[in-house]
Amino acid sequence: MLKKFINIALLFSSWSLVSIAMAQDTTLLCETMNSQTLSGGVIAHTEFVEAGSFNLPAGVNPRSFDDYPNLRAFCRISAVLSPVEGSNIRIELWMPAENWNEKLLAVGNGGFAGSISYNALAEALVDGFAAVSTNTGHEGNDPDFLLNDEQLTDFAHRAIHEMTVAAKSLAASYYSVTPRFTYFNGCSTGGRQALTAAQRYPNDFDAIVAGAPANSTVRMTMQQLWNSRIVNDTPGLDLSVDDFALLNDEVLKTCDGLDGLLDGIIENPSICMAEPSSIEGLSAFEVDAINKVYQGAMNPESGELILPGFAKGSELGWTAVVNRQPFAYSNGIQSYVVNQDPTWDFMNLNFARDLNVLDERINALGMQAIDPDISDFINNGGKLLLYHGWNDPLISPFNSINYYNEVLATVTASAAESVRLFMMPGVNHCRGGIGFDTWSKLQTIADWRESGVAPERINAAHIEDGVESTRPLCAYPQVAVYTSGADSSAAASFQCR
Repeated sequence: MLKKFINIALLFSSWSLVSIAMAQDTTLLCETMNSQTLSGGVIAHTEFVEAGSFNLPAGVNPRSFDDYPNLRAFCRISAVLSPVEGSNIRIELWMPAENWNEKLLAVGNGGFAGSISYNALAEALVDGFAAVSTNTGHEGNDPDFLLNDEQLTDFAHRAIHEMTVAAKSLAASYYSVTPRFTYFNGCSTGGRQALTAAQRYPNDFDAIVAGAPANSTVRMTMQQLWNSRIVNDTPGLDLSVDDFALLNDEVLKTCDGLDGLLDGIIENPSICMAEPSSIEGLSAFEVDAINKVYQGAMNPESGELILPGFAKGSELGWTAVVNRQPFAYSNGIQSYVVNQDPTWDFMNLNFARDLNVLDERINALGMQAIDPDISDFINNGGKLLLYHGWNDPLISPFNSINYYNEVLATVTASAAESVRLFMMPGVNHCRGGIGFDTWSKLQTIADWRESGVAPERINAAHIEDGVESTRPLCAYPQVAVYTSGADSSAAASFQCR
């Protein structure tokens, strides 16, 4: 018996020594990564981060990073890429020290994209991915960098591509095996980056998640500025938060129950026929202004719709753009990129004269991602998952629907099986709102790409005060329909029809 215990003790001791040796090897390997050579770039820093010891760099807004207090051990590599003179693209690659799923995830940015997306890196690391992010070649959220031609090109399309090429090389060196799959996940600006990759760099990714894409740069910014122009061009107009709340109440009263359930969520706003003219207390010019917001930006001479407006049900979020001050992102793009004049006044934007000129100029710069022909991406086995919140008060959800329909009209019928769109009722820009915004985008896209079975239904959650309810997101154009008598807080009570 004593001999048995001694053998067991020796066995555990051996395991411990092996574990220590593996940890030491992993640490040493990470530290030696600083000797790696990069085409058009240099390794700036390598660091082995012990489990639970990562701290955000000074000056970085923690936001919801507290959701990841116990990150697994990982190798952290910082690099600077300079594919051309004047380009200075900073990237960070995080690679799990153990239990890597043999996949690489590139994560997108928001706004002007001048920072590393630490939250997205952490989320990917938790799921076993190696993950990479970039500041797209500049620091901060000030649009001044857009006056620099090389920094503009990096922001428009080059940085994500160069980052991905470098990350694949570094991951292969660290793990001694090439990632089996490389994915992209981004929303808003990240959604534009996603579609840019599918259109311009079809070999970079095996599958792509594109949320609320800011892909139609000219038309989207014109539509956002259109809303401020409505307020400024209408003498005496003063729409308030209370007015938006009153409008939202009327819309819900008319359309909430169309899906068979009164829950404050409009499942399909495109069929909502609520009219602001039915609201007592709104003046005729207030009603006209509200209808113009729903309508979207329009060429007043030709009647061409430049970009659709917001969906009914989104009114509580309108304060960001339906006011006298222009939306900062749109004003920056139009001032610094389109007009190359920081002093440009958005009140000089001519919706009849400027559209074609602006479209041509921005297309030449690579700032748009509106080409529906993604055949090369699909023919390489690529999968594209689009999603958009119906209550988005920044980018019209109809923009994603239009792009999806254009793709289906362009690619072959079999290729159409490689594209899916999921609309999220009650969800704001990328996330938030009363709707169901929590679901694993990484798991969904990986399952699709690796099994070949396209998702038709995704069970999403809404979490509030620790209480979780679920609802299916249905592949467009299907919508979730409530089954009478069942538990309305459970996804199982809904069918996609």
